[in-house]
Amino acid sequence: MEVAHELLALAFTHRSFAYETGLTETNERLEFLGDSVLGLIVTEELYLRYPDLDESRLSPLRSGIVNMRALADIARTLNLGKYIRLGKGEEVTGGRDKNSLLADALEAVIGAIYLDLGFATATQVVRVLIAQTLEEAMAKGAGLDGKTALQELVASLGKGSLEYAVTETGPDHDKSFTAVAMVAGIAVAQGNGKSKREAEQAAARTAYEVLATLK
Repeated sequence: MEVAHELLALAFTHRSFAYETGLTETNERLEFLGDSVLGLIVTEELYLRYPDLDESRLSPLRSGIVNMRALADIARTLNLGKYIRLGKGEEVTGGRDKNSLLADALEAVIGAIYLDLGFATATQVVRVLIAQTLEEAMAKGAGLDGKTALQELVASLGKGSLEYAVTETGPDHDKSFTAVAMVAGIAVAQGNGKSKREAEQAAARTAYEVLATLK
């Protein structure tokens, strides 16, 4: 597998380098594309691999893979940091090992692979890259139901108590419920459903996706 040199060079071009050297393009557009390609491939992989898991379990599992920390760790295993083209400011402040820059570079590379070699090749590459991360996410309980996964995540982050504020509207025969996931008294995410449990699960899944980026 060989990606066009100019696309790879672009995938590793941080905006700080472009600014200092007068280049007009950075890796941000490729990162934007790669983010979507990665999300689709991971979602498809989870859908096919775990036919018995419903959305409430698949969603936090996906978030356990597609988040900045997890992607940065994958990038480190590939030693991508040494290839990123950085401006002097980012260089001296340790930019080559910043989670955000590493994750962005990885997504940009995936975008480049997709553009140059197609979706099938990008899928093969991503499946190899996420294999270990997926196993770790399952082992950590990310494949559990949304509320359980969120509870474990909140505990691991040391964020304090987790509660749900639930309200209901409508007549008895057609009620709708809205749940707000509250972490340490702060509203993190909201979910809706036709039952209290459904609303809480929806809020938990969204809250998990929000908080997973902090890991």
